[in-house]
Amino acid sequence: MSCVKEADALKHKSQVINEMQKKDHKQLWMGLHNDRFDQFWAINRKLMEYPAEENGFRYIPFRIYQTTTERPFIQKLFRPVATDGQLHTLGDLLKEVCPSAVAPEDGEKKNQVMIHGIEPMLETPLQWLSEHLSYPDNFLHISIIPQPVD
Repeated sequence: MSCVKEADALKHKSQVINEMQKKDHKQLWMGLHNDRFDQFWAINRKLMEYPAEENGFRYIPFRIYQTTTERPFIQKLFRPVATDGQLHTLGDLLKEVCPSAVAPEDGEKKNQVMIHGIEPMLETPLQWLSEHLSYPDNFLHISIIPQPVD
């Protein structure tokens, strides 16, 4: 629940979680605990919405995991929309936060970027990834895995 609250603080300034009743908090937790997706999602849906006048969340809750560093994960503030109104992509996030994970234009791909066991395209909008591929804690967990060497 603390990660859900942290994600809501990043996305909505904690407004959604603070407006929820105690029974909603319990339903969210019990739905997750008892593997009841419908029960969990009925409440979690509120945490994944944003006002129509905004192009997305305030910040994207994410953590990047790498096997090649000492740090357990990287987590920074990152907005889903650039100042010019363009949607940021997964590639934009990686270039800013973890540039070594992205292959240069003319270079060989050295890493796989995995979310839920799939390798999304770097052109995928970060807002979409956060809405559709976040884990139950509402964080986008991104793994950077060195490309296997044959």
